[in-house]
Amino acid sequence: MSRLRPTAKFLRTLALLFSATTVVFLDQLTKSAVIANLQPRVPYDFLGSVVRLYLTYNNSAAFSMGFGITWIFTLISTLAAMALIWYGLRVRTMGWGVLTGVALGGVAGNLFDRLTRAPGFPSGQVVDFIQIPFNFPIFNLADSAICIAAALVVISVARGSKLGG
Repeated sequence: MSRLRPTAKFLRTLALLFSATTVVFLDQLTKSAVIANLQPRVPYDFLGSVVRLYLTYNNSAAFSMGFGITWIFTLISTLAAMALIWYGLRVRTMGWGVLTGVALGGVAGNLFDRLTRAPGFPSGQVVDFIQIPFNFPIFNLADSAICIAAALVVISVARGSKLGG
C-alpha cells in the first residue's frame, strides 16, 4: 500500500494559510482584549514609558493618511489581500510562503476591522493601541506584521534572494 505524501507546494500553501491565520487570530484577540479592558484615549504604561497602550479608532490609512475615506482603504486592502493570495500560491520556498502569509495576515486583520467595526461596512474603523515614543503613529499587531514582512522582503532581496524563491 502506498502512502500519500504531501507535495512541497501543498506544504508551502499550508504555511501561507497557517501564518496568515495566526496573525489574524493574534491581531483580533489583542484588539478584543484592549477594547474590553481599556478606555479610549487614555494612556496605560505597558513597558514603562517606552511602550504604552492607547486605544484609538482609526478611520484613515497607515500613519493617519487619508482621513475620512475609509471605503477606499477597504477596497485597496481587499485588492492587496487578493494579490497576496495569488502571489503566495506561487512562491517556491517555505520561507517566502510564511513571509507572504504574515503580510496577508496583517492586511486581513485590518481589513476585518474595516468590514465589521463601527460605523459599519465598508467604513469600519481600525483598532490601534500600541504607542511608542517620538510621536510615532499608534499601531496594532496587523500593522506590525505588514511592516516586518515588508522589511524582511527588502532585506532578503538586498541580500540576493530572488523574490518568491
